[in-house]
Amino acid sequence: MNVIKYPFITEKAMMLLDDNKLQFIVDSRANKKQIKADVMKMYGFPVTSVCTMSTMKGLKKAIVTFEGSDAAHEIATRIGLM
Repeated sequence: MNVIKYPFITEKAMMLLDDNKLQFIVDSRANKKQIKADVMKMYGFPVTSVCTMSTMKGLKKAIVTFEGSDAAHEIATRIGLM
């Protein structure tokens, strides 16, 4: 099951890039371990932590923190955010 639906891009999400974090909209049934495993499999960078929350629109959002100092910038460049 692919739990990552798409990256979540806002001004706040772009500011979090400096803290080595990215935001994704994920499947509402996914847990933190599944999200962590899917992100590591898709992008190949080790994940430090995953925080999840529900948006006002009823979607599930995950804030993923990466280990490497430049991992979030590298992934953002790969997927065309920067």
